[in-house]
Amino acid sequence: MAEVLFYERPVPLNRTAHKDLRLKSAPSMKFAAGAHSVPLTGVEFPVAARDLPILFAGQDIADAGPMALLGMRQNENLLVDANGQWEANVYVPAFVRRYPFVLAEKPADQEGDDFTVFLDEAFEGFGSEEGERLFKEDGSDSEVLANAVGFLGEFQQHVGRTQWFMQKLREHDLLEPRNIRLQKGEKSINLNGLFVVNEEKLRQLDEKTTHEFLKEGVLGWIYAHLLSLANIDRMAQRLDVREQAEAAAAKN
Repeated sequence: MAEVLFYERPVPLNRTAHKDLRLKSAPSMKFAAGAHSVPLTGVEFPVAARDLPILFAGQDIADAGPMALLGMRQNENLLVDANGQWEANVYVPAFVRRYPFVLAEKPADQEGDDFTVFLDEAFEGFGSEEGERLFKEDGSDSEVLANAVGFLGEFQQHVGRTQWFMQKLREHDLLEPRNIRLQKGEKSINLNGLFVVNEEKLRQLDEKTTHEFLKEGVLGWIYAHLLSLANIDRMAQRLDVREQAEAAAAKN
């Protein structure tokens, strides 16, 4: 099943098995504490760029996709504190907000829609006593479930649009490798497998392509990405603060 980061026990949503399941708000976002990056859709670039570095990650350009950088060390999200709280007034990517639900592709031999809704049975907000029901007494979707499924559908549409965007970047050879290296005393942190848009090649695009990019909103996404790279320094500052706290805790 694709993109099941965070999900400990993902299972298909079932009207019979989950008929009594309730969802209560769980303020903790500890489920995302170990994610140093998450996929991002193009429509999120303008708002995410205010807070987060937006880069393209993959084994190579052919499989690279956009992501929001959330931390500088493996398995560490610098935006989630020890109490599971996301840093105030910092954008939360849709990839994170859709949890504990997710759309997953059905196997080719199964009939029906291409995607089916899964949920994480391990989510602390699920129970049978407290919270909003997922299904009404008659078995139909409750408002909370309808809203969640609607959000998943919108997210999937944005994923499709983002894949088209990536095709355009590859078609015009606009991506180039970018390694991020931080020197921390005698230690260094290296982030590899990253790509950014080459500004020189962007400026050299012909008029027809530039007009298409402008009309389709691609230019806006690209410049949001480029502007967001300044947030790498802000992420490094967050790491400094966390390391100082870790050092102080180690002394006590």
